[in-house]
Amino acid sequence: MRQVSFAAAFHMLPRIPGVEISEKRVRTTDGYTLRVHCAGPDDGAPIIFLHGFPEFWYGWRKQIPYFSERGYRVIVPDQRGYNDSDKPLHISEYAIVQLADDVAAIVRQLHCGGAALVGHDWGAAAAWQAAMRYPAMFSRLAVLNVPHPRVMVKTLATNPKQLLKSWYMFFFQLPFFPAWLASLDGYRRFADAMRSSANPGSFTDDDMEIYIASWQKPEALNSMINWYRAAFQHPHFSGP
Repeated sequence: MRQVSFAAAFHMLPRIPGVEISEKRVRTTDGYTLRVHCAGPDDGAPIIFLHGFPEFWYGWRKQIPYFSERGYRVIVPDQRGYNDSDKPLHISEYAIVQLADDVAAIVRQLHCGGAALVGHDWGAAAAWQAAMRYPAMFSRLAVLNVPHPRVMVKTLATNPKQLLKSWYMFFFQLPFFPAWLASLDGYRRFADAMRSSANPGSFTDDDMEIYIASWQKPEALNSMINWYRAAFQHPHFSGP
């Protein structure tokens, strides 16, 4: 079986009070399907939000109402490997160039050229690469928590302190074990670790239940970790 498909019969869209969210499906250049969530007027200025690890579209739950209420067309995908989007089996299918191509596919198929592009964490890495590969598609780029890729590579190579802080990137290179470890106790400890690394009050109990439900989907967490594996095994960089 080439991929894990949508678990449509069990899909329940998390609610964001006061916001009407529609879902669309975007076909990637290599034949997978991304589930994309949209809010705000169809004729509004488009803004695309890319989530990081270990989140999914719901990680932008506070930004979606803010921008949609101000007339923006808000577009928030589950990126490949996450939540309800397809989960390719091969690590090579999570290479950064493919993640950038996914963003381009969203722009083309949802007809949102000139979008503002916002990325956080791994979503920021995808946003950097998408903006460099397809600069004409975007009006502006907003990056949270991730430096330019050349700076990132140089810092990891020359700064032992940063390298030590990035220990988890090396741990995630292990096959299967990281996802198995995170799944212990029904992902509760993994959820507690995510919560403890954030500012107090960032996540409610209900938020954490929603995240746990997304991690429990077949092959989800291992697919999410494949982003880290691909960064080591299939590195590629293009752009200034």
